[in-house]
Amino acid sequence: MSLGQDPLDALAIPDGTTAEEHDLVTDGDVVVGGQSTVEFGVRGRNVIAGERVTFGGDIEAEADCRLDVWCDVAGNVLVGKDAYLGERVHIGGQLMVSGDLDIGDDVDIEKGFEANGWIVIRNPVPTLVFYFIVLSQLLRLGENDAANELAAALGEEGEAEVDPLVIPRGSSVSDDAWRVSAPATVGDGCRLHGNIRAESIEMGEDNNVFGSLRAREDISVGEGTRVHGDVTTRGGEVRIEEGARVLGDVLCSDLTVHEGATVDGTVRARGKVRLVRADQAREAE
Repeated sequence: MSLGQDPLDALAIPDGTTAEEHDLVTDGDVVVGGQSTVEFGVRGRNVIAGERVTFGGDIEAEADCRLDVWCDVAGNVLVGKDAYLGERVHIGGQLMVSGDLDIGDDVDIEKGFEANGWIVIRNPVPTLVFYFIVLSQLLRLGENDAANELAAALGEEGEAEVDPLVIPRGSSVSDDAWRVSAPATVGDGCRLHGNIRAESIEMGEDNNVFGSLRAREDISVGEGTRVHGDVTTRGGEVRIEEGARVLGDVLCSDLTVHEGATVDGTVRARGKVRLVRADQAREAE
């Protein structure tokens, strides 16, 4: 986890994430900020959601699942370890929990539930959400050393560290569009469906995006990435690296493009245009 910013103030899509027909699939945790809509189902290690998050499919968590108050899940919830459900959570399918279940008041599970461990009826506070809140406050106060110590302690729980999939508060994610009012970072080797709309977009290497990229600020398209749509920024720079391909138009203020990149559509840059040759890129390294 990067400690340069509030962990819930940016869209972060880790390496290898795929948006399949009905599900978002990642090897690490899935963290969704409050009042967001995720029209997919999700599959990950731990699945953590803030208040009033809506999921349009199933949730499959290899470890824990923690849903805050007023969350709504259209399908089933399958949990490999423990589950924590806040007040007035609604689950449209079944809840299957291999470990313990902590459950708040007025939880509605339409097709019943099964838990192999203890069942406790109370109003639990999702532990990992609590850690994120504490971490955010430490960063806002400038207590970077304390924040690093907390993050290091969380990383000592015995499992390999994998970057989480983070969807910031108030976002909307579907196969049509990923809409966030925050920066977006996409790792390497991802396969995503939907247009990405964000404050800025940093796209890693060897991704396949079936949609367009649009941001108010800078957009970078990493080596070997293919974008099946337009790349547009209002006032920022677009940077297209070696081997990247944009199957659409590019509209920006400034443009930096590697000579090994390909743009199939029209290029319109209001400011500076810079072509990076292969030998210049090697010298910069």
